[in-house]
Amino acid sequence: MQTYEEMWRNLGLNLDAHEGLLKALSGFYSSIYASQKNRPNAMKYFDFVISEVHGLRIKELQEAKAQGKKVIGTFCVFVPEELILAADGVCIGLCAGAEAGFELAEQYLPKNTCGLIKSFFGFKLARLCPYANSCDLVVGETTCDGKKKAYELFNEFQPVHVMEVPQTKSENAKSLFHSEVMRFKERLEALTGTKITAERLQKTIQIVNNKRRALNRLNELRAAPIPPISGLDSLLINQIAFYDDPVRFTNAVNELCDELEERIKNNVGVARGDTVRILMSGCPMAIPNWKIPAIVEGTEAVIVGEESCVGVRNTRNTVAEGCKDVNEMLKAITERYFQIDCATFTPNTERLNHIVEMAETLKANGVIHYAIQFCQPYTIESKRVEDMLASKGIPLLRLETDYSMQDVEALKTRIEAFKELISP
Repeated sequence: MQTYEEMWRNLGLNLDAHEGLLKALSGFYSSIYASQKNRPNAMKYFDFVISEVHGLRIKELQEAKAQGKKVIGTFCVFVPEELILAADGVCIGLCAGAEAGFELAEQYLPKNTCGLIKSFFGFKLARLCPYANSCDLVVGETTCDGKKKAYELFNEFQPVHVMEVPQTKSENAKSLFHSEVMRFKERLEALTGTKITAERLQKTIQIVNNKRRALNRLNELRAAPIPPISGLDSLLINQIAFYDDPVRFTNAVNELCDELEERIKNNVGVARGDTVRILMSGCPMAIPNWKIPAIVEGTEAVIVGEESCVGVRNTRNTVAEGCKDVNEMLKAITERYFQIDCATFTPNTERLNHIVEMAETLKANGVIHYAIQFCQPYTIESKRVEDMLASKGIPLLRLETDYSMQDVEALKTRIEAFKELISP
């Protein structure tokens, strides 16, 4: 990646620290992913994307900016990608999955702030994220108190637009969110100078829907008795979905699914049919947060699904197609995004029911509920998840951790014990 040094310098990165980050990421990735057996051939594309995580994709962003396009960074699945693309922008998920720049972040944030918030702040302050430094606008959202207050501070370093996400699923709340979708559209049009027309929006709705359909196809194939792909690889694909070119990414996922269908027909997989099957549930796992999945599958269990924002919560529903005008399309976008069952909502029976449904459909032997330390919405809601699953006879292990590696052995002990408990 030495050929990208001038580009990184122009983006204002700390070159020495950034080089250290890439070396650490490369080693971490190799130790976790290269050790897997019988991976699908189509995973080579996703390996290549990771190898160029701060290289080729960043170069593409700079080329887009040179053509007059605006780069929009996001942290949450409530931000409508369809609108960004329709305004001729590029939508990018930002760095928030590693313990980077925490000492700098804690000059602004309390130490007991969740790792995801400290991570996106730390990456920016430590000058380690070329994605953030490429952005013309960062879009935040009010899914938790920590985020909404942190965005006030983040705005001092980079322009931030905050979308108000309601806390209930009432009709009044839906009207509020619809007004936020409208306000976001107006902000994008002002930023890009591009009018979001019905023709443009219809096209981008199809692009994003096709990406969701490809990922849902992947999710469904994981229900096969012999798992055709590992949970680690599936998580990686869902993580890459947030920053790769959407059309290119969709084609790669469908090519992978074609291969997985053949593997299923031929009883080829990454594990035996009697392998313990785990459903992951809870907080998002932003790249490169692979700690828990690596431990789980290191015990020779297999993760068959992710009830997460970096999983089916991001892909479950599509926006209605065939609307006649922009106003109808904006209502359809509101309807689709309002179905997201984030823990920010109260009550949140939708999510509880979805977890049960996924566990049964994917034939999971048990569920691991993952929460980032100090994430109040998911840590508090985990008790209701546990009670709901208990009523259905589905075992649950609640884990609360951060991005450090200090608790790996303790986590491994608990996960191995859970695996033994639920082994068929």
